[in-house]
Amino acid sequence: MKIVSIIPARGASKGIPKKNIKELAGKPLIAWTIEQAKKSKYISDVYVSTEDEEIAKIALKYNAEVIKRPDKLALDSTPTEDVVFDIIEYMKVNQNYIPETIVLLQPTSPFRTRDDIDNAIENFRNSKCESLISVTEYDHSPYWSFKIKGGFLKSIFGGKKFLRSQELPKLFRPNGAIFIIKTNTFFKYRSFYTKLMTPFIMSYESSIDIDDEFDFLLSEFIIKNKEKKV
Repeated sequence: MKIVSIIPARGASKGIPKKNIKELAGKPLIAWTIEQAKKSKYISDVYVSTEDEEIAKIALKYNAEVIKRPDKLALDSTPTEDVVFDIIEYMKVNQNYIPETIVLLQPTSPFRTRDDIDNAIENFRNSKCESLISVTEYDHSPYWSFKIKGGFLKSIFGGKKFLRSQELPKLFRPNGAIFIIKTNTFFKYRSFYTKLMTPFIMSYESSIDIDDEFDFLLSEFIIKNKEKKV
């Protein structure tokens, strides 16, 4: 079963300029993902899709294959799915094959490990699902959420009695780290979100998704703290 990894990496990030190649503990952010994908025992090829020359050079340095992304697919509004379609078309035209399975890895998840990737692939293979999405448990349950209406707090669940946290059902959110789907299923849904999705549960730490400077600082702290323990 041909399994390829796709890492989408735009250069024109809004919050943090050049976020995907900003150094995290002495290494470009995207390198953390490329290295773990390359170590996977199941992934045969690692592709980075980017319109940015700097990102391309760094991706090549870490032995990923780079696919030049058209500028029209490098906009803030561009769906990730469109980028995946572009890569599949590239492989079909230029390499004369279409992979059986796609593993999408966002470059902003530096704590996702090779073991996470391989275990997720094994879960996907052993499940009767159509796709797999990595998730993490909410640290604060949405059941405690309020909206402000007329200047007052209103429960979004219609004012039901508050329950103790232990009584609330466990809820999970996608963490953006791992998405897996067979290519023919992706063509069917044009999305990683399908009718039959299996979860791959990850810890809060491994689910950190770097979006702003605070996330970088938190990640630096975690890495340095781990190094001290070692």
